[in-house]
Amino acid sequence: MLDKMKFLLVFLTFFSFPLLAELAPDELVRKTADDVITAIKSDKDIQAGNKSKIYKLAEEKILPNFDFDKISRLVIGKHWRTSSEEQKLQFKEEFKNLLLRTYAVALGKYQDQKIEFLPMRMKPEDKIVTVKSEIIQSAAQPVKVDYVLTRGGPQGWSVIDIIIEGVSLVTNYRGQFASEIKSNGMDGLIKVLAAKNKSNDEG
Repeated sequence: MLDKMKFLLVFLTFFSFPLLAELAPDELVRKTADDVITAIKSDKDIQAGNKSKIYKLAEEKILPNFDFDKISRLVIGKHWRTSSEEQKLQFKEEFKNLLLRTYAVALGKYQDQKIEFLPMRMKPEDKIVTVKSEIIQSAAQPVKVDYVLTRGGPQGWSVIDIIIEGVSLVTNYRGQFASEIKSNGMDGLIKVLAAKNKSNDEG
């Protein structure tokens, strides 16, 4: 499983897309990193852990930039085809809320980490690209983070996977969810996610 702190640090490099004309994927990631860090540094309530402000910022800046239809299909895998439309909608909602709450926690974890981006290789006809970055931490090894983006979405590109130190978010969740579905079915997985989201809200 992904190390929780590394997972949380990923937030800092990515999730705050402004509504601008389409940018190249690496330009988009670089600009949003600056925007997110600026927003965190300028809001003392967020730094102090104000949950309502944290959720509002995360909801406005994170969710519009994922292709949740595609991510959900990738995460659920073969079980997606056998799920009802209602189950698919319920899963996407709970999974979206899970990611929202996970990344919202990261807003309160920022401690002036630095971000470096590696040169991106991309052909004009590419429909899927990877943006590579490193989160530089004091007294710790850099965290390698790759963002997999596909064409589509309001900015022209949207996220379909994040790879932290070689571990894919999609693959990681797919393993967890497959185990739950095998034991308790799709409805069981949805209930587990709903309970986790409720617990996070109350915590």
